[in-house]
Amino acid sequence: MTDVELRDPAFTERYRAIAARDSRFDGQFYTAVRTTGIYCRPSCPARTPKAENVAFYLTSAAAHEAGFRACKRCLPEAAPGTPAWDLRRDLTGRAMRLVADGVVDREGVSGLATRLGYSERQLHRLLVAELGAGPLALARAQRAQTARALLVGTSLRLADVAFAAGFGSIRQFNDTVAEVFGATPSELRARARRSGRTAKDSARGTGATAGGEPVRISLTLPVREPFDARGVLEFLAVRSVEGVESADLSVLRYARTVALPHGPGAFEVRVPRPGSGRVDLDLELTDLADAPVAVARVRRLLDLDADPVAVDSALASDPVLVPSVAAVPGIRVPGTLDPAELLVRAIVGQQISVAAARTHLTRLAKGVGTPYASAFEGLTRLFPGPAQVADGASAHLRLPARTLATVIAAGRDLADGSLALSVGDDPEDLRRRLVSRTGIGPWTAGYVALRVLGDPDVLMDGDVALLAGARNLGLVSAEEPRPHQFKELARRGAVWAPWRSYAAMHLWRSA
Repeated sequence: MTDVELRDPAFTERYRAIAARDSRFDGQFYTAVRTTGIYCRPSCPARTPKAENVAFYLTSAAAHEAGFRACKRCLPEAAPGTPAWDLRRDLTGRAMRLVADGVVDREGVSGLATRLGYSERQLHRLLVAELGAGPLALARAQRAQTARALLVGTSLRLADVAFAAGFGSIRQFNDTVAEVFGATPSELRARARRSGRTAKDSARGTGATAGGEPVRISLTLPVREPFDARGVLEFLAVRSVEGVESADLSVLRYARTVALPHGPGAFEVRVPRPGSGRVDLDLELTDLADAPVAVARVRRLLDLDADPVAVDSALASDPVLVPSVAAVPGIRVPGTLDPAELLVRAIVGQQISVAAARTHLTRLAKGVGTPYASAFEGLTRLFPGPAQVADGASAHLRLPARTLATVIAAGRDLADGSLALSVGDDPEDLRRRLVSRTGIGPWTAGYVALRVLGDPDVLMDGDVALLAGARNLGLVSAEEPRPHQFKELARRGAVWAPWRSYAAMHLWRSA
């Protein structure tokens, strides 16, 4: 028996992945080599190290903390993010989603701990035990990743890169980049230019804007293939609110305005070609400091950190889903940019068609949404904030009285903080809090969990479109009463766990 086989099963699986240079595992774990002091992505083309010299880490932050620096050849910081943070419903997954959203940079470790319901000391201890790194180290790794992307993808001044990535000083920026990547910021940029890895140059503006002139930058976002780009963009397009969103599926383009921590902004995404493993992102920001938050939210919106091979393999084990998985490999579950907005959309969409909900929401946005001048085609306003929804819903939404009252109450409570939603919420607690409110049932709560938290295992009870798709695929009998059909779908769908959200996307498509 080899040394590898004597190790635990997780080590064995990961070692086989790096021996095969399997890119499917990029971003899911990191390989550190004790003899070189370097950590790599699993698909690194370098010679496979001996098993006794290898250590695996779930995050790059843990590798940093252990004294390793990033490989200059495979660029592990440029890999897609790990899908585990959506799959895991525990403290670790919730914390990592909030770190990616910039909570530590904006609110400090104390703010992160408060959101999660732990003391700072407890949180640090639990994350170190689970991931090998505490909140500050995780946030620092996030800043390093953002800095690398901006260095190689834009021509922003180095000082502006430091500011945009969230560093408190130029010295801190220089020291972190040198420690993580074994090179100065200037050397990283020069190396990328020599290798042709730089993205198109459209960076303009510096720091916080003056006189209303926005900062514009362009980046390339990595994505695991296969990626059903048309499917996720079509999902967003058919639900798009005029003026807030704009889409052109003929060129796989989607754009929208967005409220960010330091001010309003907008973005446009384009998929250059299917199978390219990338999404091109153009950002329009009030303040450069919002760049990492915007990138994280776009990644969540498009579900770019999913593990499509794992999802497709699991769903294809059900013979009924085999044709659908083969026809649409790499299906994604769209997320959201703003949890409060998504709740309003979900309530308005209860028991009406997607087209009808779009009409109502467009009327609301035109009536009370804040005007916004964007260089991106079709964008003219922001989606109304909670207070605007509460004040303007009666005048602009022609909904049943009960639904209208639910929208107004949600807007009011979101505005005053008595109802809070975030990507760091516990799924069961989120559902419980929502269902306890008048006018919100299990369907709405499940839909919010699906899109706000990226919960991969939601099969919404009472969804007639899901039921129609299930009938089309022969999963349930149209001869049975509808309540029996829903029960049969829930029973039949149990075998799709923990990927029932992705199965739901296949059923919706079939419908």
